[in-house]
Amino acid sequence: MLKRIRSVLRWAIPLVLMPLFVVLGGGLMGERFYAWGILGMVLLTQGLYFVSFEKRNTGARRLAVAAVMTALSVLGRIVLAPIPGFKPITALVVLTAIWIGGETGFLVGALSALISNFFSGQGPWTPFQMFAWGMLGLLAGVLAEPLKRNRLLLAAYGVFAGAAYSLFMDVWTVLWYNGGINWPMYQAAVLTALPYTLSYAASNVVFLMVLGKPIGEKLHRVKIKYGV
Repeated sequence: MLKRIRSVLRWAIPLVLMPLFVVLGGGLMGERFYAWGILGMVLLTQGLYFVSFEKRNTGARRLAVAAVMTALSVLGRIVLAPIPGFKPITALVVLTAIWIGGETGFLVGALSALISNFFSGQGPWTPFQMFAWGMLGLLAGVLAEPLKRNRLLLAAYGVFAGAAYSLFMDVWTVLWYNGGINWPMYQAAVLTALPYTLSYAASNVVFLMVLGKPIGEKLHRVKIKYGV
């Protein structure tokens, strides 16, 4: 029974509960309520992570790996802040998910957005960023085997991730300024953000190609040595 509940929650949390908190707390309830969206995302991210692992030691070891990868992501975003659209967060989230697991990738993505925004600025966009980077990690975990074996597919995923992240954040833009979905406004937001989208997609490819082998090898050794 418990195993069945955990299995349901693994899908219900990212596909139902998180989008609800993201849209309500980050887009529709106004600036005064975005903190509730952030809090909800933090709690649900922890919930998703811990319902995914039955063995306490395994979960604790993966949590340690997630902490290191989150720290690298945050540091990379801060150091490269002067360069718009050139950030290593997506690449590190994807590599974490490929080698350690999608739920761990989600955790790294969500926490990287939350923590780095204490430097970049918190706001109603934070729940959207947490969800976007988290879901890119979760999906990379699902596609882990082909992404490990084929660098071309890995590069393609980097392009997809850059486009998907930008398109999702454009949803926040429309919700924030319009209070609801407006298709012409969304199209305008997408076109306006196109240079950023292209640069972000390109930077994902660069970071995945440069970091893929060294980070992947280290994560693989950690996975084998410590059984994560």
